[in-house]
Amino acid sequence: MTVQITAGRFHAADGVEDWRSLYHVVSAYFRTGTLALGIALVNEIGRLVGEAEQQYLNVDLRYAGVTVSLSRRDIALARRISAAAKALHIPADPTAVQLINITLDALVGADVLPFWRALLGYHQIGDDYLADPARRGPSFGLQPMEEARPERNRMHLDVAVPHDQAEARITAALAAGGRLVSEAHAPMWWVLADAEGNEACVATWVGRE
Repeated sequence: MTVQITAGRFHAADGVEDWRSLYHVVSAYFRTGTLALGIALVNEIGRLVGEAEQQYLNVDLRYAGVTVSLSRRDIALARRISAAAKALHIPADPTAVQLINITLDALVGADVLPFWRALLGYHQIGDDYLADPARRGPSFGLQPMEEARPERNRMHLDVAVPHDQAEARITAALAAGGRLVSEAHAPMWWVLADAEGNEACVATWVGRE
């Protein structure tokens, strides 16, 4: 049986300072600056993983850096990946870690989810969630509402950021013309809106578990 651990327990472990919890995974961004150095890090990650089965492992190689996401239970692997990056003189940048989720308020989720599943080409998880099978695009989820709200937008972005970056992200959004709609659920999430009232949530793991 797979044993999951809480975000708090993960962050209390030694040697995981490069990593940040985002919902049910932990991620680290390693700023390589060149594709060749990124490939070297990815090759090292492949060597570390070998044939061992991982509950969750996602590696995103880009020219400027490498994003690695793991299950929270893989503390030992997180330590080894950080050590490999350090050996290659590749710094971690926790400020670049985030996950984006699109959320749609729906009166009858079963009526609208098939449309979005077909349109996006996503896989369905449960009754209210869609995920990109290639893990390239943002996830898509439904949020139930009891009655139509024509005066308010029904789709918003959920931006999951590291717990120690939420304040800076919110401050930057407010300085860029946004406004704070609600902080009733902080520090789990804050609701912000742009100058025209389009909403987004800034979310962290803090307070969830």
